[in-house]
Amino acid sequence: MSDDVLSIIPSDPQWQPDRDVVDRVIALVEDLAPGVVDGVDVEIDATWHDVVTAVDCGDNLERIGCPLCQAAIDTEWWGDLLEAHCDDGFTTLAIEVPCCGGSTTLDVLDYDWPCGFARFEIAIWNPERLWFGEGELTALADLLGHPVKQIRAHV
Repeated sequence: MSDDVLSIIPSDPQWQPDRDVVDRVIALVEDLAPGVVDGVDVEIDATWHDVVTAVDCGDNLERIGCPLCQAAIDTEWWGDLLEAHCDDGFTTLAIEVPCCGGSTTLDVLDYDWPCGFARFEIAIWNPERLWFGEGELTALADLLGHPVKQIRAHV
């Protein structure tokens, strides 16, 4: 069985919230993504990672673009990179892109669908919605105390 996961992560990959704030954020997420979908309860997980971890869009990934030369970056290169860091995370997001050899960071590549990197993630498994609206993201960010972005994965 496949799953869809809607994740909320801080816009700064290194940032982590205080644990006491997260309960209030999860309560808001439960209000925004309630219920049961096709007999499956919506599960919400909050995770603090010791190191920066990739939060990718799974099978939704269609294209990666270079922010320097705008060329397409091979998704196989991306997959190999994620696999190489799946156990230990990322100590740095700095990379040399394979298209033009320029220096940039993984978090600024042009992902279609969105991908990100974080040390904190709220994952909503099989929500009955595709995305949060801008106002909802602002409310989540205000409660969390930091700007956020969303990633939708199909795994």
